[in-house]
Amino acid sequence: MERDGRNPSVVARLRPRAPRRRRAAGENRRADTADGRSRPAYATIEAMEPGSYGPGPDAPGPDAHGAGVPAPDVSALVRELTRRADPARLRQDVEFLADRPRGRIHAPDAMVRAEAHVARRLTEAGWRTERQPFDVRWRPGCTDAPGGARLSPLRFRLHRRLTGANLLAELPEPPEPPERVEPPEPIEPPARPGPAEPGERATVLVGAHLDTVVGSPGADDNASGVAALLEVARLLGGLPRPPAVRLVCFDMEELGCVGARVAARASGGDGRRVAGMLCLESVGCFATAPGTQAMPPGFGAVFPGAAGAVRASGHRGDFVLVVHRRSSDGAAGLWRRAAEVVDPPLPAVTLRDPRPDGPLGALAGLALPPVNHLGRSDHAAYWNAGVPAVLLTTTANFRNPRYHRPTDTPDTLDYERLTAVAVATAATAALWRPPATTRPRRHRR
Repeated sequence: MERDGRNPSVVARLRPRAPRRRRAAGENRRADTADGRSRPAYATIEAMEPGSYGPGPDAPGPDAHGAGVPAPDVSALVRELTRRADPARLRQDVEFLADRPRGRIHAPDAMVRAEAHVARRLTEAGWRTERQPFDVRWRPGCTDAPGGARLSPLRFRLHRRLTGANLLAELPEPPEPPERVEPPEPIEPPARPGPAEPGERATVLVGAHLDTVVGSPGADDNASGVAALLEVARLLGGLPRPPAVRLVCFDMEELGCVGARVAARASGGDGRRVAGMLCLESVGCFATAPGTQAMPPGFGAVFPGAAGAVRASGHRGDFVLVVHRRSSDGAAGLWRRAAEVVDPPLPAVTLRDPRPDGPLGALAGLALPPVNHLGRSDHAAYWNAGVPAVLLTTTANFRNPRYHRPTDTPDTLDYERLTAVAVATAATAALWRPPATTRPRRHRR
């Protein structure tokens, strides 16, 4: 996780984890229909198009789907995805990625190896991958060397030239049914494209960074995020109708979110509407013992609700922090509802960053330093580009004593809960619909 972050507000909630029911030997995760899918989820996953599904008991508010758009039954989809998720697959991916440090500059061979693994896994899950190289000059950022005070000006670097690549993936569109031959109609002038309809099929981005700091194998930071992204790919790739989701593995996050800034500036450049972005950052470290969760200095004064929830839990590090802004309120609530019904259930603390999207929000962090901790990953690049974004994290160095150290190894992660993170993220990505006003900002070249 990048240390020179920048970005929060507060809508905090910490839900106690419900006791997990033991399954009898041979019992599947959910009761299935004859074709192998759980019955309530069948209608949901067969009707993913906006407007074709009915509201369920977990229906998100209009911010998640747009005014007048029926909300889906989150529980049904989560149950279906939980049935098909497999913690063993996530462990295999983490063990492969986190057996050595990886970075475009300090460990280029390991980075190529990791990138090839991710591309292979995505292709096996039915996704089309595209490697997007970039070559940038005179970019402000930070050092990827471990050590030094977090958010310290001493970590600042002005990178003269950086050459890297992001890895993008999308599901192929299903074949179109054969067109019927209709009698010719009078030719009319083409109409100008109007405003996007609420709930239209907009693209949701799910991203995680692939690189590590020097000397750390980065199991939690951030092989956990990449493994969750690969499980999201497998889960969404198994749906009968492909959702409008794009996956991104970012390069050079540890140098200052360089790859994410390149990708965010290109958002919407192909003319497609972007609903928002979900960022998976250090999502594998969970601790249930009291006193395992720390908070940044001054955090309680700025975010008393979130800080109070952490104190009330005995400072247990057993939750996922969901950081969002007003533009992504609905998506944060959707993820939290999915996390409540996933197996095992995941407590969540939600934090609303009070700053606006766009460059003004980035500048506002200078006046309120504790806010900067909420922008310490690739989602901040999308906020600054005016794209709604949500950060999902288990808080990195505020919980994990092995953060950015050689001891950040695969055996220290909780793979059951990491799988639950992937399930909740897949459900949110599949069901997130933008409000009618969400459009990517245009950037001058």
